[in-house]
Amino acid sequence: MLNRRRIDLILEREIIEAMGCTEPAAAALAGAKAAELFGMQPESGIVTVSPNMMKNAMGVSIPNSALHGIRAAVSLGIAIRDSGAGLSVLSQVTDKERETAMAFPLEVRIDEEAPSLYVKVSVYGSGHSASAVISGEHDRFTSLELDGRELPEAPMFFPECRTFSEDGFLSTLTVQDVIEYASDLSPVIKSLLEKAVAENMAISNAGLKEEWGLSVGRIMAGNVSGKPNSLDEAMREAAAAAAAGSDARMSGSVLPVMINSGSGNQGITVTVPVATVAEYLGRSKDEMIAAVSISELVGIILTSHKDRLSALCGAFTAAIGTACAYAYLLGGDAAVLDATINNMVGNLSGIICDGAKDTCALKIYSSLIAASVAVQLALAGKHAGGEAGIVGDDSLSSINHLTRISHEGMEQTNRTILQIMLEKSR
Repeated sequence: MLNRRRIDLILEREIIEAMGCTEPAAAALAGAKAAELFGMQPESGIVTVSPNMMKNAMGVSIPNSALHGIRAAVSLGIAIRDSGAGLSVLSQVTDKERETAMAFPLEVRIDEEAPSLYVKVSVYGSGHSASAVISGEHDRFTSLELDGRELPEAPMFFPECRTFSEDGFLSTLTVQDVIEYASDLSPVIKSLLEKAVAENMAISNAGLKEEWGLSVGRIMAGNVSGKPNSLDEAMREAAAAAAAGSDARMSGSVLPVMINSGSGNQGITVTVPVATVAEYLGRSKDEMIAAVSISELVGIILTSHKDRLSALCGAFTAAIGTACAYAYLLGGDAAVLDATINNMVGNLSGIICDGAKDTCALKIYSSLIAASVAVQLALAGKHAGGEAGIVGDDSLSSINHLTRISHEGMEQTNRTILQIMLEKSR
């Protein structure tokens, strides 16, 4: 029997509100907690991060600041000294806090052996110290120390989900399970998904109205004049709308985003396009929300097969979820969703992640255009099969192959990407 409550808890844990890119937000949160434990403004600090954390924070603008990168994010968090807002810690920053952050002496270190998602902030002053470690998930504190003493009461946000978001359970879910889950959503999950759509549509609209970053969404949306006249136009409009949300978010918009798998860009990708296409098709709100539950859950399942931060672009895996939601809205059954996933893996499976920055909007747009191709081929009875490269005989096999590519095949790619980025920043 499908464990609906367990899936509910996972969605409640993964679909949460965040301000700005989640890697700088997590770094700022760790800084805020360390300074909060310290009890006063520290004199100096050290932040130790994984290579992926460094990579994903280097190029993105930080909300309420003209700064970029881990050093700026952590320094702002230390200046704020209040972790209560979670991943929205940077939503309110005063001029004094900005000045304090700019002047704060902070050393940045990279730990090559650290888990993929890892940040440790240690602060010092007057003979005392405090530290906070976030690891595994963007808002999960795994260690807190005061004067070198481990604090056993180290808090975790949503502690009841500690064992429910394990990869093992998610890997057991099939395409049919996902469709079955969407058929009977609890009122709590419906409300959560409605909020996710509303908030993410708001930042998308901001990106469509004003110039942010590369203005990928705004420019590409101009190619669809007025209401779309075909499904293809609706899907291109949907891709542009999602890209616009990323344009705004990566360029420092203060609007919040409901994230998926720790990523705001992925949260935008699995919500905004689905709502846009559902509107074109004339689907009811309940049908739209059911489709969003599919895209959200598939996105989370795929992330569970790889590290949250890796060399494999999250926009691509999120767009696989969106493609499945499109198939559902268009009347596709489990076989069509299975074929859709195979078509996506057969297309853009090599797209790399080179950190969070304004070109993420380009990758979101391209991945969603690929999603429209994948689902239309699947509905026409066409799908990539086991004879095609890394594609498997079914979606589960394809996902397993994609997992191997991410874990085994792209480790050196990831190191090379970061090395190039660090060389450019010198």
